[in-house]
Amino acid sequence: MAKKVKSSNKSKLSALVVDDDGVCRTVHCAFLRRHGFETSSVESGRQAVDLIRSGQKFDIIFMDIIMPEMNGVQATRALRAMGVKSMIVGIDCDLDYINEDFMQAGMDRVYEKPMTSEIAISVHQALLNNNIV
Repeated sequence: MAKKVKSSNKSKLSALVVDDDGVCRTVHCAFLRRHGFETSSVESGRQAVDLIRSGQKFDIIFMDIIMPEMNGVQATRALRAMGVKSMIVGIDCDLDYINEDFMQAGMDRVYEKPMTSEIAISVHQALLNNNIV
């Protein structure tokens, strides 16, 4: 079940944080809320796919790359195969192994952990500029 932080502001962008590390989920959600996002989080790629298959929609999905059961690349491929148009941002602690597979899977961007204000601002602006909201 996704952990959702409700907002009284209906115009906020919605973000799903997918990470098997609870501390990372907490930090990422905090940065995103601080920058105008309503957040939900799950701890695996499988949970993300199941949540979206159940009808949940998000403006952006922050996807950890290395996770058990279903990693970020596998989850991204599954989401794109389902027709998900949300921006998907890969975020991981070691970008040295980043290769074309991430973008070919359907990720729009890839950043290094931890989440920062710069990342939150950058994707927020990209969403607004692309009229996704």
